[in-house]
Amino acid sequence: MNIKSFTKSKPLVAGAFLVAILLLFMLVGLFYTPYEPNAMNTGMRLAQPQADYWWGTDNFGRDILSRIMEGAQTAFLVGFTSVSIGLFFGVLIGAIAGYFGGWLDEIIMRVMDAMLAFPGILLAIMLVSVFGPGLKNTIISLGIMGIPSFSRIARSGFMQYKQFDFVKASIAKGAGALRIIFNHILPNMVSPLIVAASLNFSGSILAEAGLSYLGLGVQPPDPSWGRMLNEAQPFIMSAPWYVTITGVVITLMVLGFNLLGDGIRDLYDKKS
Repeated sequence: MNIKSFTKSKPLVAGAFLVAILLLFMLVGLFYTPYEPNAMNTGMRLAQPQADYWWGTDNFGRDILSRIMEGAQTAFLVGFTSVSIGLFFGVLIGAIAGYFGGWLDEIIMRVMDAMLAFPGILLAIMLVSVFGPGLKNTIISLGIMGIPSFSRIARSGFMQYKQFDFVKASIAKGAGALRIIFNHILPNMVSPLIVAASLNFSGSILAEAGLSYLGLGVQPPDPSWGRMLNEAQPFIMSAPWYVTITGVVITLMVLGFNLLGDGIRDLYDKKS
């Protein structure tokens, strides 16, 4: 992907800009926040945005900006880790099903279809309810939730590419299955997998926010954007900045990764 192609795609530029801003926001939060995110100042409960508290305070007098910055770390951690889990196992399962086919493909894809029959967020809620709330179980649940979509993309690609002449030539030369999978087919599937990972990233962030909103994700007092929305709900009229700021940040994060994925997909389709 060259710079000229990148700048011609407006969704790609807009998505990359939003993601870069939020990533910078998260990186700064690793080293500096205006206040300790969990520090309470009861004398400044629900304070409006001002010089000392740029984005105001919450119902416990905690600085909203500091908690948003630390919540960004949770969002990126959940998104990156859960997508990595789904991508690794999804591609592995899809590669086996698509390359070898036959009865193995039938069994694997029926299991994936059964997982896809459940709405993703309901599957995540069920898994978190079984294993217990918390960041670790949330990441694992969202990772499992992403496996079926990645496996179907990988299976489709492997079924297509294994029919190409360069793969048949490698088989004729005696190349093993692992060599063909990792050296010949998988490199040709990088673009669609990047698109899927980008879109899945935004979905994971939104799902984590939903789980935390329901009290099944990140547990207090650690900040999570979804948890902050839950805490802000009773004060939507008396302190509208609390829910508005948190909601806007979540929206920008999800929008950024969706635009990024759409932009990469548009470039990939044009090359195809």
